[in-house]
Amino acid sequence: MAEVRRGFELTGDGLRAASARAALVDSIVQRLWRNEVVAEPKLAKGIAIAGIGGFGRGLLFPYSDVDLLVCVEKSQVSLAKLPISRLSQQLWDCGLKVSLASRQPGECDRFEPTNPEFGISLLDLRSVAGDAELFAKLRDRAVAKMRQRDGKSIAAELARLTRERHGKYGNTLFHLEPNIKECPGGLRDANVCEWLRSLRKDAPGKGNSEFSEALAFLAAVRCFLHYRHERDDNTLDWLAQDAAAESRIGLGRVIEGGLKVDAAYWMRAYFRQARVVERSLLREAEHSGQRMEATPEGRRVKIAPKPGYKLDNGRIELQARSATNLDPAQDAETVLSAFADMAVSGTALTPLSEERIADAIPLLSASLEEGPGLWQRLAKILTGERAGAALRSMHALGVLELILPEFHGIDALVIRDAYHRYTVDEHTFVLIDTLHGLETDPGKGAPDWRVKFHSMIRELQNPALLYLAALLHDTGKGRAVENHALESTRMARGVIARLEMDSYDAALILQLIEIHLEMSAAVRRDIFDAETVRSFAAKVETHELLRMLTLFTYADIAAVHPDALTPWKAENLWRLSMATANHLDRNVDEDRFHASGVGGVKGEEFSNSATTVSRDKLARVLALSRGREAAVQAFLEGFPERYLSTRTPEAIINHFQMTQHFKDEAFQIAFQHGPVNEITLVTQDRPRLFAGMAAALAAWGMNVVTADAFANADGVVVDTFRFTDIFRTLEMNQSERDRFIVSILDLVCGRASVERLLGSRRRGRRKAPRVIVETSIVFDNTASTQSTLLQIVAQDVPGLLRAISATFGSFGLNLEVALIDTEGETAIDVFYVTSNGAKLDGELEQELCAALEAAIAENAALGPE
Repeated sequence: MAEVRRGFELTGDGLRAASARAALVDSIVQRLWRNEVVAEPKLAKGIAIAGIGGFGRGLLFPYSDVDLLVCVEKSQVSLAKLPISRLSQQLWDCGLKVSLASRQPGECDRFEPTNPEFGISLLDLRSVAGDAELFAKLRDRAVAKMRQRDGKSIAAELARLTRERHGKYGNTLFHLEPNIKECPGGLRDANVCEWLRSLRKDAPGKGNSEFSEALAFLAAVRCFLHYRHERDDNTLDWLAQDAAAESRIGLGRVIEGGLKVDAAYWMRAYFRQARVVERSLLREAEHSGQRMEATPEGRRVKIAPKPGYKLDNGRIELQARSATNLDPAQDAETVLSAFADMAVSGTALTPLSEERIADAIPLLSASLEEGPGLWQRLAKILTGERAGAALRSMHALGVLELILPEFHGIDALVIRDAYHRYTVDEHTFVLIDTLHGLETDPGKGAPDWRVKFHSMIRELQNPALLYLAALLHDTGKGRAVENHALESTRMARGVIARLEMDSYDAALILQLIEIHLEMSAAVRRDIFDAETVRSFAAKVETHELLRMLTLFTYADIAAVHPDALTPWKAENLWRLSMATANHLDRNVDEDRFHASGVGGVKGEEFSNSATTVSRDKLARVLALSRGREAAVQAFLEGFPERYLSTRTPEAIINHFQMTQHFKDEAFQIAFQHGPVNEITLVTQDRPRLFAGMAAALAAWGMNVVTADAFANADGVVVDTFRFTDIFRTLEMNQSERDRFIVSILDLVCGRASVERLLGSRRRGRRKAPRVIVETSIVFDNTASTQSTLLQIVAQDVPGLLRAISATFGSFGLNLEVALIDTEGETAIDVFYVTSNGAKLDGELEQELCAALEAAIAENAALGPE
């Protein structure tokens, strides 16, 4: 045995070492049995000793058990009993761990589902000692009969056992400390692959060279681990990874003092070989009519016909090269469309299609167009229910890195963390799986937080933004930086620029990535402490970002380890989210920006965190306004902190520049078209301005999703409305966009009649709401020192905001701040209002409440179907 070990240490050849040990044990068994036959010559007939399992394959790793089958004719059972017992004892005395089974030939011709492991072990049957004629009878009659008659049952049982084993490892090979025998992509899978191949009549004799190379790598690693641990321990822990990398295990001949590699590089080599085994197993299972995936729904899916591919037996198969020599595997649009269908349906590519796409990667880039078109295709993949599976396939084939080269740095990357279970890329995919899991119905009896998270993810304005942020949030870990969140944000800027995303969506993604660790940190503190909530709210800034961060944090924790997210932690996430949402609405009017205070001159007006935000944002704004710093600071003076924190420096500069054109046009409007449109009005404050904008949008049939209104110390207001185009007027007719802007301007200025246009809209009919929302109007005179906070919760129907703001106008109220938000069919609007520069008194509140209720009811009664 020592010689076998020296041979391995010299060559690093695990297969040779395992084969040498098997041969050595062969000779020991043969010598011991020969002694028995010499003592009792009748033992020469009717008794055969065979190796099964790993020993049967002729591969016995340093500390593996020796699996022996003693086949005994019925007439020799009594005679063989004591010699077999002595053989077993002597082998144990030699230091070998022996697992010995005794059977008559007739007991080996049938696969017993109640003992599948024994039937499977017979697939690796090799004569070691004893009656050669009896062994031939066992192999060529009994076991051959079992193979022929029960082959399908054996294959099905192999698939079932494999699925169960994979399930124990989370159905992924990307573990930080993998078991190189049992994990997906390990030696056990290599064995299953060969067993399935041996049961097929049309199978080639051996696997391809790629598979053989992977098998040799894993064999070397297993030998190394056995010698290192001095037992049959196949866990590749961190210390073992360091040692394996230092010795270049599996990478070539072990040379004392030779070229060393680092552990991260070596682990990537391991995962690359494990992927080969996993892919080989899936292909062999496909050929055998078996499925290794945990969810077999793929066979029942239907996919609408698409150019370039079709559904074949539940798998997506690319069509052959066309008569004009066009190969669908080289067409980016076809390939991404196929992955989008995979993400929606849960089906997979056929092995041949996978090979064609992998081979076509260099050519795919030639037909890959960046910009909004690519973002739309990627968004469709990300929002598919089975996005995780589609992304894993794209990653394995190189398509994901073709689109997002930033992902390359975290490919199979091991970050040593006591709490993480998976590599960085797999953690990302598990996170996305978890988010999609929240979209499923929680069912009866689910905890409240699960029901609320389900509602929250369905209320996101654009879920694709959350999924893209999730995909990119850890890319910075691939760089040697201290703060991976900042690096991931920096890398995401490049992605967003290539996808040409609009500024609002881009800001949400970048903010989410940058602060993606903040909520995990906050729940470790006292979430019932007002300062904890205030500090956290200063970082999330808006309701939409709060929702995205809450969902992200839930999934991020769950993707660390199956046991990482406890119900208690999930409940705390929900409580902190709710407390923060309440804080966001009730403190906007208090925290105002004063440029002179930045830097500490007037620091008492800010919390420490708010001052930090102000300083950082002001520095970035001023960097874009060289030579006009004083004018820009004057423009910012008196705006609520929320305005500064929710706008990009570029947007703030644009607003400032709009004020420079007041002499030409007092009402400056900026419009951005997209899935959710955005229009911003910058002008001097005047009565009913916000109401005029709301009415103008309602007159055009636009549905306001979010809106806010802020004013600075000089009375310059910035009103921004984000809205959907219900009738697709702006989408179907591009020339309408210019007319829309002119019309909005005329309506807000009073040069056109809002009521006339509204009259035509009122003749339309609305769909009946799925959920009835009762109107709630709450006044709060404690949230602000100068304004009355008014929160209105009501059914979200077109015209609601116009009805509310018009009522404010009729009372002569001044709108200091407005925050308009929508959750599903519920409108949650918060206003800070004053009357003649003061808070509202009780009598005015009662009158206003009654008027608002009447206006809201009248608007809602305009005509549901």
